[in-house]
Amino acid sequence: MEIRNETKSDSVVVSEVTKAAFENHPHSNQTEHYIVNALRAANALTVSLVAELEGRVVGHIAFSPVIISDGSQDWYGLGPISVLPEFQRQGIGKALIREGLSILKSMGGKGCVLVGDPGYYERFGFRNYPELVYEGIPQEYVLALPLGEQEARCVVTFHPAFGATE
Repeated sequence: MEIRNETKSDSVVVSEVTKAAFENHPHSNQTEHYIVNALRAANALTVSLVAELEGRVVGHIAFSPVIISDGSQDWYGLGPISVLPEFQRQGIGKALIREGLSILKSMGGKGCVLVGDPGYYERFGFRNYPELVYEGIPQEYVLALPLGEQEARCVVTFHPAFGATE
């Protein structure tokens, strides 16, 4: 498997992978591919990686800037992360997350937040910080990973692209 930066020619296949990955997901409105496209159009994909197996893109991960109401700088949101259903549970998502976090840290990123299953993301060091809130989302699913000394507090706001529906 090769993990590499997304290129312009990957955009259509990334949409297809993302759509397929969330097609039957119980906690999805099936808008994730629209979110990635909107982040790309807004030039807000700080890190956008694809996973390739034998020349075929089978996974994608996006990181974009977030706003923390306490003024914390250089924090990013993880997501969406997508792996084609037939390639899930083979370590592809794990490899994408680790590589993406490594890149964020090397860029001077201070931390990363996401909305997701604590049982999955805690293995990467993410945890729930009760003082960090994403309005409208149950608190137990708002997770953060400081990449340095600073912990984010207050309200996190993801890029407006996360509201994309087409």
